Amino acid sequence: MLRAGVIADYIELEADGDKLLAQLFANVQSNIQVSGTGVVISILSDDLSGSRHQRFIIELKSKQTLLIAHNIDLAPRIDTLAVNDQIEFFGEYEWNDKGGVIHWTYRDPEEMHENGWIFHNNIIYQ
Repeated sequence: MLRAGVIADYIELEADGDKLLAQLFANVQSNIQVSGTGVVISILSDDLSGSRHQRFIIELKSKQTLLIAHNIDLAPRIDTLAVNDQIEFFGEYEWNDKGGVIHWTYRDPEEMHENGWIFHNNIIYQ
């Protein structure tokens, strides 16, 4: 986990992040690093096949929804996460017909991919 001030360089303005994510969804694009802010609308069961992932759905101000797939083999679980919580994220967008998936929300131990994170309740999880 990092200090909250470290993420300031990565956070885009909310409206710009929503606009970019809407464009990626409309254009069926994937493998793009993005940042944004959303509200948790559903907490799903963990995906336990292969690398374990904590999964939850957020809604952006634009009403677009995103599945967050946070690797809990490589990053701490967000144990305090609840519906209606706000989170900020930096990760890789993958298109799907429901709005998209954000993954790579952790520090890559092989240093082959840009590090991502999730910011919740003044704590950075990566």
